[in-house]
Amino acid sequence: MTRAIRIHATGGPEVMRLEDIDPGTPGPGQALVRHTAIGVNFIDTYHRSGLYPLASLPHGLGSEAAGVVEAVGPGVTVVAPGRRVAYAAAGPPGSYAGARLVAVERLVPLPDDIDDRTAAAMLLKGMTVEYLIRRVFRVEAGMTVLFHAAAGGVGLIATQWLKHLGVTVIGTAGSDDKAALARAHGCAHVIVSTREAIAPRVREITSGRGVPVVYDSVGRATFDASLDALARRGMLVSFGNASGAPPAFDPLVLSRKGSLYLTRPTLMDYTASRDELLASAAALFEVVRAGAVRIEVRQTWPLAEAAEAHRALESRQTTGSSILIP
Repeated sequence: MTRAIRIHATGGPEVMRLEDIDPGTPGPGQALVRHTAIGVNFIDTYHRSGLYPLASLPHGLGSEAAGVVEAVGPGVTVVAPGRRVAYAAAGPPGSYAGARLVAVERLVPLPDDIDDRTAAAMLLKGMTVEYLIRRVFRVEAGMTVLFHAAAGGVGLIATQWLKHLGVTVIGTAGSDDKAALARAHGCAHVIVSTREAIAPRVREITSGRGVPVVYDSVGRATFDASLDALARRGMLVSFGNASGAPPAFDPLVLSRKGSLYLTRPTLMDYTASRDELLASAAALFEVVRAGAVRIEVRQTWPLAEAAEAHRALESRQTTGSSILIP
C-alpha cells in the first residue's frame, strides 16, 4: 500500500483527499516507481477543477515525479530495479503518490549529477521550455520575444535558456518582487501587468515593431494583449490557462492583425516518441549541467499538504518550481 492524493469530485483544493491505495504489480511494459519527489504544475489544478476532464472519478492528480524503480513487468529491459528515473506527462495523472505504475517508455533515466528533487522540479517545465523555444517556434540569437509569467516555474527556466541563446526577453510579472526575480534570471525588460499595458509597452521597447513570438501560459487575461504585441506574421504560442481559457476566437482576427499565427501545443505531442522524449530531456540536462539554467526549488510541501500547494499556486504566491515530498 501507499499514500496518494485523489479526488472524488472536481472543484477547489478542498476536494483533494489523502488515501491509502494499492499501486499494483507491474505488467508488461510497466515499472513500479517509488517516488522521492513530486513536481507541482499548474496543469494539476486544471485536472482538479475539471477544466481538463479526467477519464473517471475517483482519480489521482499530478503529472511529474522522480524516484527509484522498485520492480518491472515481464520482458522489460528499458529500466531495471534500483535505477533512478523521472517522468513527466506519462499518461493519466497520478504522480501525487508514494509510488505508482508507469509505462517504461515514458521514464527518463537520471544521470548521477541530477538529484531527484531537481529532476522533479524541472522535467515537465524544462521539457516544455525546450519544445517551445526550439521546436514550436525556433528562436534565434538577436530576436526579442515576449514571455508571460516570467517569474513562474516555466518562466524562470525559459528566461535563462533564452538569454543563453542570445535572445532579448521581455517578461511579464504580477508584482515588483516577481519582476525583480525575472530580471535576475535573464529578462532584459519586465512589464508589471497589474499596472502597465502590455502591448503598448512591448511596442515601445521594440520601436513599434512588436515581437515575432509571444509565449502565453496565462490565457484569458493576456490573450488579446498577446496578439496586439506581435509583429506582422508573428506567432502566438498559447500553452496554458492560468487565468482561465481564452474566449471563443474568430480566425479572421489573425488576418486583420497582420497575418498572425496561433498554436496551442502540448508536451505530450512534442515528446510522443521515446526518441523525442529522451532528446528533449537531454537538451534540458545539457543546459543545466552547463550552468546556463539554474533550477530553483522555491516551495516544498509534504504530500499530505498538496491542497495547500494548490492554493498557493492559484493565488500567485509561488515563484520558480514547487515540489511535494512523499
